Amino acid sequence: MNEKLDIYDLDWNPLQIQDRKEFYTEIKQEYKEKWKITKKVKSIRLILMNSLWRIYLQKRSNSKKQNSWLYDKSVWGHVVSWDSYNLTVIKECAEELWFPATVLSNEDFLKSIKITDLNIIWIFREVDFLENFISARKNNDWTEISQPFITPIYIWYYDWPIKFVDWESSWIEVFSLEELEKEISNNPDKFTEDIKFMIENYKEYLIPIK
Repeated sequence: MNEKLDIYDLDWNPLQIQDRKEFYTEIKQEYKEKWKITKKVKSIRLILMNSLWRIYLQKRSNSKKQNSWLYDKSVWGHVVSWDSYNLTVIKECAEELWFPATVLSNEDFLKSIKITDLNIIWIFREVDFLENFISARKNNDWTEISQPFITPIYIWYYDWPIKFVDWESSWIEVFSLEELEKEISNNPDKFTEDIKFMIENYKEYLIPIK
């Protein structure tokens, strides 16, 4: 089944519902002609940690057309038409990782991380909502594209080994925050612009469970 996306202009005015493939064909052509994209869609972006303060990053597969072989955020996905952001989080975890997840309010999240068995369920909280997040990506032909999104940022905890099952990732690597910041500083070309932005702007949330 083809995914249907809600399409918005840059001022967040709704335009139409469109097939995902059609949308991306249009914006790639627009970017090629004008060096900008004037439409955006909804998405989610997630960073996963365990309770010992280790951050999970995926290394994108070389089969991906953009950002291949780069370290990236734990999970991201499009919000299809009629779905909420939180439902998309749960669906992406079920589809990509085959594990159950729940999204909690900030108050419930802070309580839950102290009493929940994190070997059984993943718990999330939303830490920001960006109406015009710009995702800069490298194509495999060495060109680049910058695409606007409407996206919340989620932080999540889980203590069991994880494995991607959709073949979009070649493997998972685990870093402490200090290790990750050092590696990004020393080897920035190994990381996507998305994860560099997320680590820089949300590291205050990347803390161990006390």
